[in-house]
Amino acid sequence: MAKQPLRILGVDPGVAITGFGIVDWEECERVRVIHCGFIGTPPQEKVPERLAQIFQELNTLVETYRPEEVAVEELFFNKNSKTAISVGEARGVVLLCAALRGIPVYEYTPLQVKQSIVGYGRATKNQVIYMVRQLLQIAEEITPDDVADALAVALCHAFQLRMRREYV
Repeated sequence: MAKQPLRILGVDPGVAITGFGIVDWEECERVRVIHCGFIGTPPQEKVPERLAQIFQELNTLVETYRPEEVAVEELFFNKNSKTAISVGEARGVVLLCAALRGIPVYEYTPLQVKQSIVGYGRATKNQVIYMVRQLLQIAEEITPDDVADALAVALCHAFQLRMRREYV
């Protein structure tokens, strides 16, 4: 008897744009996109209202699609500390949403995601987008990039699951 696919919600958090990708990982190693997109918040709103919007829309996604696991990119510190702080706030919302529903969260560094998807940890954004489209058989362009990043995180998690099962 075939097992039910594992539903994974991949998230690329950000206050302006939070990308998401919901995929089903099947035991036969197939990953299929169920739904993807982004949550965009208005720049004229204050940060608390923007975070509340992200939380509400993520909650709706979780209620609708019922992911069993959440994969999120770990915070990458770049030179812009203001950006790092706002991404951290959005990540906190994602983690809270999953925790309140008892959904396990798995975190991956940008290096892990790129190595998993492209095979090279310093891959460009275009290389990641190209491989996400190839691996998931997506014909149309994926925009904004945050959506491709979220799908890449979900794929990375699926690949990690496969590796854990092979070596356990």
